Amino acid sequence: MYPVTTSLFEFFKIGPGPSSSHTIGPMKAGYDFLCSAGEITGAARIDVHLYGSLSATGKGHGTDRAVLAGLMGNPPERCPEDLLDSLMQNETIPQTVTIGNSTLQMAVSDVVFDKIQHEFPFSNTLVIRLLDVSGTIILEKEYYSVGGGFIQWKGWKPPERGEPVYEYENVAHLSRLLDIHNLGIDEIILENEKAITGKSEKEIMEQIDVLMKAMETSVERGLRTDGLLPGDLGMHRKAPTLYENGRTLSNEPDRFITQMSSYALASAEENAAGHRIVTAPTCGAAGVMPAVYYTMKHHFKTPAAALRKGFLAAATVGFLCKHNASIAGAEVGCQGEIGVATSMAAAMLVYSKHTDSMLAAHAAAIGLEHQLGLTCDPVGGYVQIPCIERNAIAAVKAYNSSLIATLEVPSYHKVPLDAVIQAMAENGRDMDSKYKETSMGGLAVSMVNC
Repeated sequence: MYPVTTSLFEFFKIGPGPSSSHTIGPMKAGYDFLCSAGEITGAARIDVHLYGSLSATGKGHGTDRAVLAGLMGNPPERCPEDLLDSLMQNETIPQTVTIGNSTLQMAVSDVVFDKIQHEFPFSNTLVIRLLDVSGTIILEKEYYSVGGGFIQWKGWKPPERGEPVYEYENVAHLSRLLDIHNLGIDEIILENEKAITGKSEKEIMEQIDVLMKAMETSVERGLRTDGLLPGDLGMHRKAPTLYENGRTLSNEPDRFITQMSSYALASAEENAAGHRIVTAPTCGAAGVMPAVYYTMKHHFKTPAAALRKGFLAAATVGFLCKHNASIAGAEVGCQGEIGVATSMAAAMLVYSKHTDSMLAAHAAAIGLEHQLGLTCDPVGGYVQIPCIERNAIAAVKAYNSSLIATLEVPSYHKVPLDAVIQAMAENGRDMDSKYKETSMGGLAVSMVNC
């Protein structure tokens, strides 16, 4: 094994929904291809082929327009929200792509949805080629969208970076470091981030604030936006109605749960609309942490410093899940997305309030344990059914997990987070591929059949 070297700002990304693996990753691939071409000459045509899960559900996830937006010079964090809306509404209209000294024309409809079953090393694979007038390939890159908005490509090597001060591979290793050095999770992660990226503590905290503000904005924008979501399902947004109706409830527990649920729905609906969200850990699970964060800030009045500490604890859980299993629905099912988001949010709640690393790990374990085996079966390939409501249910589960972890006798806790992450990885390996973001099984099929 090797130590965790993921940066906070690789893991948490601001970008358009509805899917980190199907939208943000492919957009990054398109933008990378544009940059890789440099001053290349003689280009006449661009070919884009999608494979695996990108082919199976890429239309509903907007993969075709995301790649084109990247080729047009838009990285995810700066992509205008109205651009993707425009491309969706004008799929057959050619767009201008400038590569090197060549100005090319390409439409969304030119993207090829290729084989679902293939021999590439990752399910989410796309191949981009640049050809001359004779059809000869002058540049080709094979990209893999590996979950959470991360991309790799054939021949890819991890970028050179600083070495972490505190090396850990799993929770057991991390716990020993915490005891030896008498540090908290937030301090370990902060020191590693400084060493890996070369950023100062001030820069890191400022970027964390940007991410948390983006989460808050996605909730607030979703709460005030009504209407239908894109696609053929005819899904109507629920967040504004749930929020307003929830405010009238006289029963305090019902009002609290309803409001937290509305926050999760709001951010998840913004994601489904292709608007800007934060991967936490993915787009499909982008409503869980924002809902919990919004609740902590506006209901519990949690101080900013405590929120940052909780954010770092949540990041630690996400790092460990990605490092030892996966956060990609196409690799391990929705347990890697909604399950990990539940785990992260539970840790954030506990650590923000108690600054107790052990209790945060217990909450994370409880949150993930009860999402094990969760399949990824989006109806019609859209990140809407069951994805949006799963975010709301998961936010409440995260809160419940935090209560159990902090109110039980700590020594009675039996299931360590490492064991749950291992179980998630094994479940993912055993899970039939039709339950991994292909819309070929589960609710995606049974709902249509009904």
